[in-house]
Amino acid sequence: MGQVTRAAYADAFRKATGRPLIRLPQTAGRTESEIFFDALALNEADSLAAAPAGEEVLGRFAAELAPAFRARRALLTEQGRLLPGARAAVAEVAGLPGVVQTLLTGSIRPNAIEKLRAFALERFFDTEVGGYGSEVYPKGALLLNARGRAAEKYGVEFGEEATVYIADSTRDVAAAKIGGARSVAVASGRSSAAELRDAGADVVLADLADTANVVRAVDWLTTPAVTG
Repeated sequence: MGQVTRAAYADAFRKATGRPLIRLPQTAGRTESEIFFDALALNEADSLAAAPAGEEVLGRFAAELAPAFRARRALLTEQGRLLPGARAAVAEVAGLPGVVQTLLTGSIRPNAIEKLRAFALERFFDTEVGGYGSEVYPKGALLLNARGRAAEKYGVEFGEEATVYIADSTRDVAAAKIGGARSVAVASGRSSAAELRDAGADVVLADLADTANVVRAVDWLTTPAVTG
């Protein structure tokens, strides 16, 4: 899926800035807006980042990125894959009583939904209340925004003890702390289990293959402690 994303980025970057995307910055755990402004600097286009022009060019990039990604939809399943156990994990967690499952991702909302649809996962998520890279905020703030939208839609407050962020990078573990959430970190990305543990993840899993283990972690982190 990385090749699809890079090709879409290159297409959108050229149309938004008039310059080729030669170098793509680190993307793991980051939002589209963070990646875009770093890409401007790496590709000698940082003069475009100055306010207010920076917000305008970011808007153009986001507007171009959605159709560039959608045009490559068929490649998602050809070049991408679901991690073992991912489908069963999201299905089981979505079925837990009282659970609202959504996305917190650096991707813009249309592209995040395209990824879900490509692997028939959209029905397990309420994408309306998620946090996306189209918002110019770091992920910790996106998490707070998502909790606020969920509370407004469902009429229930989602406090720290009721929010679990399932992630695969140390940046995401940090975002969970900032946004007031527990974290289940999965060592399936660039961050190792040791790095995720050192970053302060509440639970670290090697992968999602053991569905019961995933459900158990979410249930444990959201069950109030019994005192007295």
